[in-house]
Parts: sequence; structure tokens; C-alpha cells
Amino acid sequence: MITFRVTMQTDDSGLASYVSSQIDRSLNWKDVEWLQTITHLPILVKGVLTAEDARLSVQAGAAGIIVSNHGARQLDYVPATIMALEEVVKAAQGRVPIFLDGGVRRGTDVFKALALGASGVFIGRPVLFALAAHGEAGVRKVLQMLHDEFELTMALSGCRSLKDITRDHIVTPWDAPRFVPKL
Repeated sequence: MITFRVTMQTDDSGLASYVSSQIDRSLNWKDVEWLQTITHLPILVKGVLTAEDARLSVQAGAAGIIVSNHGARQLDYVPATIMALEEVVKAAQGRVPIFLDGGVRRGTDVFKALALGASGVFIGRPVLFALAAHGEAGVRKVLQMLHDEFELTMALSGCRSLKDITRDHIVTPWDAPRFVPKL
């Protein structure tokens, strides 16, 4: 886990002070092990963005990993979750399921996450915004839209089932050298 010192300015709004006061800096990997002694529920570790933290999560006995940058609200300049996903999946080596949290706005985002090895995704802001705008009907509508877009993406990619979605279906910025034409 990464620990940061938060420096407060005297002219802030108080929000930064409040958020800072909510962070328990004493938490560590042994707390994951301790949680397992007091519950039979699976423990998922959220906020993993690196291979090192993925390995430590598995070593601590996590039942799963959630690749999340907490909406990038906790720390400036953290990578987008989709950029960190494949590294975390590779480091976990199939020992635990990996979920993506953050940046899912369309069915194509779900498809990309699955192609990069995610077991599933969490959807936050679209659901929250739909709920705020139109209540339960809005949530149903946004989930149906995501479902329909995802099914269309699968069809256009020639995937009849989830197991047909592979890494070969997408090109990422870090794949670019692989696709440079030879002259």
C-alpha cells in the first residue's frame, strides 16, 4: 500500500481536511489477513493499480482485486484503470478474479475490460447520474443501454459468448509498435 502525507493550507475549504481525517494511515496488508479471521465473506482489495500490489493482495489472502483509482479523486496523476488493468491481471496469474472499477461509460468499455482480462466491471457514475436524473427508471435505462451496447460490440467482434472475448479483439496505445507498417 502507498502512504502519502497530506499538507493542508490554512485557506482551504475544509473538505481536504475532512477527507484527510478519514484515511487510516495505520492500515496494512496484515489487516486483510485479520479481516479473514472475523468473517467468512470474501475480502476484495480495492485500489490496486500495480503488479506489486496485486501480488501483495494475493499473498494477503484476498479473494479478489478491484482495479480502481477511486475516480481519480484521491490522488492526482494516477493512471486510468483501463491502463493498469492488464498489468494487474498478469501479476495475479489467475489466482483471484480481477474487477475493473472506473471509467465504464459504454458497453464497449465493458468489452475492453473483459478483453484485457477482467472478470467483471463495476459501474458507478452512469448509474448514479441516471438515479439522480430519473430515479429507478433511469437506472434501468442506463443498465439496458450498457447491456445493448455490449451485446452489439460482441456481435460486431464475432463473439458469441463471453469466453470468445480475447486480448486479440482490441488494440491499446501500448500495442502501437506492433502495428507499425514495414516500408
